[in-house]
Amino acid sequence: MRTVLGLLIIGLILMVSSCVPTRNITYLQESPTVKNDSLITIQKVQPPYRLQINDVLSIQIKAPYDNDLISMFNAGNTNNSSNGGAVQGSGLYFTGYTIDQHGDVRVPQLGKIKAIGLTLEELRELIETRLLNEYFKENAELFVNVRLGGLRYVMAGEVGGKGEQVIYRDQATIIEAIANSGGVPITGDLTKVRIVRQYPDGVKVHHLDLTQLNVIYSPYYYIQPNDMIVVDPLPQKSLGTGTTGLASFTTIISVLTTLVTTVLLFTRL
Repeated sequence: MRTVLGLLIIGLILMVSSCVPTRNITYLQESPTVKNDSLITIQKVQPPYRLQINDVLSIQIKAPYDNDLISMFNAGNTNNSSNGGAVQGSGLYFTGYTIDQHGDVRVPQLGKIKAIGLTLEELRELIETRLLNEYFKENAELFVNVRLGGLRYVMAGEVGGKGEQVIYRDQATIIEAIANSGGVPITGDLTKVRIVRQYPDGVKVHHLDLTQLNVIYSPYYYIQPNDMIVVDPLPQKSLGTGTTGLASFTTIISVLTTLVTTVLLFTRL
């Protein structure tokens, strides 16, 4: 009888420890000191992104009165359209401009341009200045647009969709990035989400607690191109008792029933 009672106590302990608290799986929880529906000021204007190796760029060059000359600079873009050759999706990988291992981007007629470490605006101004100095007149009404081929990042760990993801926007938060990849299952730990970010001098790891509302003040709340987002599993997953309270209860009851039956059979022999 004592053995059966001990097994029941162990089962209760396992069941309690296997439950996942809602505070660990709920996004952006308000602090008790913060009033409901209060206005929160966040900094949406982020420091400009500095271009890195392997970034894929969309470069559009237009001038209304020099179509023949413009065609030389867009010769490498076989999917040009009336909007100046903007290409989205995987097609940009083949028709866009990739920053090579030396940090250069090759533009038709202009040759190699050192792009690594520049912002998009700085690269645009550099290309526009060279075009005006070498090919166009100042009154040519030249238009140059340089954009990234979307926000490309990688999801890893306990997430709905693993691998490379793309958001075709100039700015996105880490929560939007996670939602775009299928979200985090109930077994994912939102309190210790890691961002592995590339810098000119190497790689740094930043930690975010997505269960707290004040995460929106973090300088890493907005993702950057080439970020890797890693979500670790909760300790409850290693127990293998289920993802919900009912599943855990059913699993533990099944195990306890088997153990009690086995103990009773051996004690009666």
